[in-house]
Amino acid sequence: MPEIQEFTLNQLTGRVRTHLSELRDPPGALHVEVVRPFLAMRAAAAADGIDLVAFSTFRDFDRQLGIWNGKFRGERPIQDRAGKPLDALSLSPAARVTAILWWSALPGASRHHWGTDFDVVDARAKPPDYKLRVVPEEYQAGGPFHRLTEWLDAHMHAFGFFRPYTTDRGGVAPEPWHLSYAPVAKHALAALKVQDLRAVLAESAIEGRDEVLAALEPNYANYVLNVDAAPVAALQSPRLV
Repeated sequence: MPEIQEFTLNQLTGRVRTHLSELRDPPGALHVEVVRPFLAMRAAAAADGIDLVAFSTFRDFDRQLGIWNGKFRGERPIQDRAGKPLDALSLSPAARVTAILWWSALPGASRHHWGTDFDVVDARAKPPDYKLRVVPEEYQAGGPFHRLTEWLDAHMHAFGFFRPYTTDRGGVAPEPWHLSYAPVAKHALAALKVQDLRAVLAESAIEGRDEVLAALEPNYANYVLNVDAAPVAALQSPRLV
């Protein structure tokens, strides 16, 4: 496998697209080193009757900022750790920051910025007129994407992918739909430093800036670094065909 090019701070924080390659079918954007293994995994899934679609790939800083600010202002829904709705405006600003972080990353700290991470569904298993909720129940027994979960459990590591949010570690809530390409994501995670993230956020228009910056170090440790480790199988010579 070729050596991974070092990330720049702008790439790590989603403020440029120079590390990406655009996909047409299905549409999206992934890190240039992730495209081949993703398409290989998608082809293998198709051979087993699964239409593996990445419905959320690269997300830039401004998009993540819009999600964050909308949730902080109560314009977008937020949930507790069990996925039940919360009234954002009834929470203190500091509590709002914590509630948002259970399900949404800080702008500049989202793994989606790297182009290594994306969210998946089985488009073939999605019922007609079904409104995707993106909740764990959809990927568990009885949910429309349970077969996808089982297929990924059996095959994704061979292509270099793993789930960084499987175990409830008290940080980001488990996300069975979120996949990460281990050989590249490990470099991005090592390169993103809390002091650089602080500088980016301090210059941004993020809502709750004072609360975000005041708790940045523990939140960085709990919501950025506190993820499941990639298994060895996902780091070794991923399948590309």
